[in-house]
Amino acid sequence: MSARDDILGTIRRSLGVTGQEAPRRSIVENRLAQAPRGVIPQRGQLDPQARAALFRTMAEAALATVEEVESLDKVPAAVAEYLRRGNLPARARVGEALAGLPWGETTLEVGTGPSDGRDLIAVNRAFAGAAETGSIALVSGPDSPTTLNFLPDYAIAVLRESEIAGDYESVWDRIRERYGKGTMPRTLNWITGPSRSADIEQTMLLGAHGPRSLHILVVKD
Repeated sequence: MSARDDILGTIRRSLGVTGQEAPRRSIVENRLAQAPRGVIPQRGQLDPQARAALFRTMAEAALATVEEVESLDKVPAAVAEYLRRGNLPARARVGEALAGLPWGETTLEVGTGPSDGRDLIAVNRAFAGAAETGSIALVSGPDSPTTLNFLPDYAIAVLRESEIAGDYESVWDRIRERYGKGTMPRTLNWITGPSRSADIEQTMLLGAHGPRSLHILVVKD
């Protein structure tokens, strides 16, 4: 038991709270069953084209870079060109969800599966985007390892334009619809731009707790 546990335990005892009270249990059960929506910003409530444009604006404001590609099979060439422009190695770790793309048509050296921390560049499939903040949502699973989202210095996410929702709550709805409440993915990562911190002397440092760069490839539908 920590000091925090002791303090909270004392408060509960003084209030006569056990956690088994019917009203408390009912509140929790209703919230889990009904999944009430939180506040939804108006700015994301747009038609699909305007929503995609807002997503790009907000993502770039958060220091991510965004590029459109015409189709999913154009992703390998777009990744190769992005790495060439940045003078980066022609080598990447790719999530299994993207392994079937024509990587062999490029000069990239591609590995698949989770990262062990030694990969400089990773390409992973995003589940959805939220236009309200330019964030991407990535779910964990065998075909989209969470390690690809945090361990490499350069993260590249692939997202279909139709998967850009106006707001966070709409993304949560899609996740519940796709997986069901009893089989939700173990982890959902919301990522807005590259990792950064200004804790030390208010000086911005990229790559503080994760990738120093986030590049989003939006696949046109």
